[in-house]
Amino acid sequence: MGNPKNKTTAKEDCIVQSILQAQDLIKWYDKEKRDLAFRDIQDPYKIWLSEIMLQQTKVDTVIPYFQKWIKKYPTIKDVAKAEITDLLISWEGLGYYRRCHNFHKASKIISQEHGGQIPTSWDILIKLPGIGEYTAAAVLSIAFGKKFPVLDGNVKRVMSRFLGIKVLSVNNLKKIKKVLNLSIPAKNPGDFNQSIMELGALICSPRKPKCFKCPISSICKAALSSNPESYPKKTKKGKVPHFTLISCILKKDNLFLIHKREKNMMLGGLWELPNVKVENKLLTKPFIKKTLEKELKIKVKNISNSCTVKHSYSHFSVTMHCFNCEISNSEIILDDNYNWILKKDISKYPFSKVHHKIFNSL
Repeated sequence: MGNPKNKTTAKEDCIVQSILQAQDLIKWYDKEKRDLAFRDIQDPYKIWLSEIMLQQTKVDTVIPYFQKWIKKYPTIKDVAKAEITDLLISWEGLGYYRRCHNFHKASKIISQEHGGQIPTSWDILIKLPGIGEYTAAAVLSIAFGKKFPVLDGNVKRVMSRFLGIKVLSVNNLKKIKKVLNLSIPAKNPGDFNQSIMELGALICSPRKPKCFKCPISSICKAALSSNPESYPKKTKKGKVPHFTLISCILKKDNLFLIHKREKNMMLGGLWELPNVKVENKLLTKPFIKKTLEKELKIKVKNISNSCTVKHSYSHFSVTMHCFNCEISNSEIILDDNYNWILKKDISKYPFSKVHHKIFNSL
């Protein structure tokens, strides 16, 4: 990452000059940028947090999470001192929980090895858990004014349209990076990066781009074509897998049993009702009883229907059939990943959205 030293062609020089001359882009950003909770701040911790939260997540969703998080954990040292369970509760509902785990790990490293100060070196920052090229470039450019261009989905779309690139191949991505490296100004590189991202979010949208409002449309190849939406070529998305699960509410007096997912699993570190993934679509009570007894090592005495909930995540969807289960075991042998809790204790544990739907239905 950084500014390449290899020579450019006359055509590329022309492209770079066009970008450099498009001062209207920065002026547009200064005038039209959204007033966001994590914008126009210099605190690298808050900038880093916002960039992590915004990964695969809409801005409107992130804002209340960001504000509550900063109020509870005002510094990176506060994050390092916190228990991961408490952090996951604050992250609950935001999704992609591995981001939270990595942010916690990185905060500990920064607190222990860097005195709680976010590193200003690319080579050090990029090695922290959960930080890739995009996040490192965003933090270094916005917080520290360093010339590292960002390359997220919005930037790829804006630049592919600007340069007239239809296929985002490896070579074409290298070309985009090269042009960005040559174009990013020494003064306020963070504003340069944010202006392109904001342009992609507000104007140069995937569908129905508002070219008539774009400050650089007069030199944009896609805008000058008859079909700007064809840049870049859309890739076909695969079918989202669907899973069917059966879960059980095991009660003991006023308590019910919950289980903690392993850290290396999807939704790792979150708690859940004991459940089993099944392939059998005909969920008869004998089948459910046999499955639960086999997988959960319990003896089921009675089963009654509770509820069925559905939920769609970004990469898969689930249907969970929940059942009240009366067990004949007087005592269940449990490890530290299980716990008996009261209904009022639900808020003390991080659960996935599908489980909150179950709790609400009950």
